[in-house]
Amino acid sequence: MSKYDDIINLPHPVPKNRTPMTMENRAAQFAPFAALSGHDDAIAEASRLTTPKRILSDDEMKELSDLLTNIINRIPEPDTYTFVYFVPDQNKEGGKYESLTGSIRKYDEYTRSFVMTDGNAIAIDNILSVKESK
Repeated sequence: MSKYDDIINLPHPVPKNRTPMTMENRAAQFAPFAALSGHDDAIAEASRLTTPKRILSDDEMKELSDLLTNIINRIPEPDTYTFVYFVPDQNKEGGKYESLTGSIRKYDEYTRSFVMTDGNAIAIDNILSVKESK
């Protein structure tokens, strides 16, 4: 026999001078409470997909290197190129590939990157492919 056997089967008390709160209003009391703050953000970040950086073969690397050297030597010319390059993710391993079409304003030897006329910079080490646009 437990100490609550005398009250376990009694009806739930309902106040006579107050109307019962609706279930919606009762639930709203607890809406701002988040037991695990940041949990939804952590799940969203973990489920976000990234792409690993592709490593070029020696032949592909040589071909790309020759092409980039040729482009660097012709920089004052207003040629238009389409670059496919890797953008590393700031929060996790991997990243994504993006494409950019435009003219090169200058080559920055210190950062080893192309500075485009629109202000974007593309690191040489992240370039996957280049095509000259006409």
